[in-house]
Amino acid sequence: MYPRVMIDSKKYAFNVSYITDLCHKQGISVMGVSKVYCADQILVSVLDQSQVDFIADSKLENLMHMKTTKPKVYLRIPALSEASLVAKFTDMSLNSELEVIQKINEVSEKMKKRHKIVLMYDLGDLREGIYYKDFSLDVIKEILALDHIELYGIGTNLTCYGSVIPSVETYQKLKHIKDEIESHFRINLHMISGGNSSSIPMVLEKNMPKFINNLRIGEAMIVGRETAYQNRIDHLYEDVITLETEILEIKDKPSYPEGELGFDAFGQVQTYKDIGMIKRAILSIGRQDVKHDDLIPPKGVDIIGSSSDHLIVHIKEGQYKIGDIISFKLKYGGILSLMTSPYVEKIYV
Repeated sequence: MYPRVMIDSKKYAFNVSYITDLCHKQGISVMGVSKVYCADQILVSVLDQSQVDFIADSKLENLMHMKTTKPKVYLRIPALSEASLVAKFTDMSLNSELEVIQKINEVSEKMKKRHKIVLMYDLGDLREGIYYKDFSLDVIKEILALDHIELYGIGTNLTCYGSVIPSVETYQKLKHIKDEIESHFRINLHMISGGNSSSIPMVLEKNMPKFINNLRIGEAMIVGRETAYQNRIDHLYEDVITLETEILEIKDKPSYPEGELGFDAFGQVQTYKDIGMIKRAILSIGRQDVKHDDLIPPKGVDIIGSSSDHLIVHIKEGQYKIGDIISFKLKYGGILSLMTSPYVEKIYV
């Protein structure tokens, strides 16, 4: 049935292997991130059989049901109410709140376990983490006093919210924190996690600071692009996951709506360009499943817009007929939406 996504696990395995090897050669461990495809077990198995060092996900439910021999890392900073599940089902988590860490320690003690944490610092991207200007050794002292918590390392997140591009200058803020912690407490932090796929350009250019020894990589492996500049990474596949949709209708219609214009079904006011009569095709996918801005159409197909259940495209005369299938490459957000939707069939190539 359509719509459906076509998933090529061999292409994914190639991308995973290429990125992991690239990082390992520079002394950087890799967390393979599975959230974009909802920790689909077939693709998780690719990570499990690869050389990635950890498997990470931002959905606790995914980690709970995931089958892997790799250490599991909870990417999203845990809620206080999740402490028991985090301790039970994951090996490591990214944290920023002392109260939550103390709760994880409490439940880990009852489970007779020791839980690793990476303490997150915000270097200016303004997402999760202790703001670097508020760095305090007092927090570290309290964490080190917990018997069932191991301060495995520190980390940061860049580009996801504030669009801050990773740079040597930005990373120096994290190095200062690392040096302060290690010198004051006379310990060695095992992991300095520098971010995500937006850090890949620095790896490619071989100018990643030596103290950064971990990256959390999802997007680069699944779409073959880095996220800082949205550039394709040479040698990688961009079509690990593609969307196939069926043509439901082909009609010649005006390019500009007739009548008084107001809000659309999503409460937005749209703008339209009048280019006269065009051949419009309606496809079997809509905004309930994916944003049309996250679709990359084939040559000769122009996306006009979408409703809840339909995608409307401009095609050429004689290019397609009713029942034909149009295949789209996908941006990261498109994969995230489509793999989450229960109305989109998943087919493995």
